[in-house]
Amino acid sequence: MIAPGEKLTWEILKDVVFKKKWYPQESIYMLYPTFGASVKKLEHKEVTIKGYVIPVDAATNVYVLSAFPYSQCFFCGGAGPESVMSLKPKKGSSKKYKTDEMHTFTGKLKLNADDIYEMNYILEDAEVVE
Repeated sequence: MIAPGEKLTWEILKDVVFKKKWYPQESIYMLYPTFGASVKKLEHKEVTIKGYVIPVDAATNVYVLSAFPYSQCFFCGGAGPESVMSLKPKKGSSKKYKTDEMHTFTGKLKLNADDIYEMNYILEDAEVVE
């Protein structure tokens, strides 16, 4: 099966610059993204990307897709925030994933610079391409 949408790579997602910004609601400096042109042109478009699944809360279908396995990812291995994205499964999806399963997903890319409780990259209506 050929995946719909434009092919998105982790290399393309590196087209972002981060600067420290103070967030008073959490009393902390965090990295604020400024997305580059190659990333911006894909916003709100259907894309396909391959990565490692990291369950955050499998019971409620909260997953992250990473360029790297769990031991090397943004949360544990020191990779940058551009190497992970939130997976927002298509409505009604109940598929469960295990840590470090590698899959190709398709969905709509959303860029997030303002919600500090969410990843900078979000794949909405995500579904696995078998």
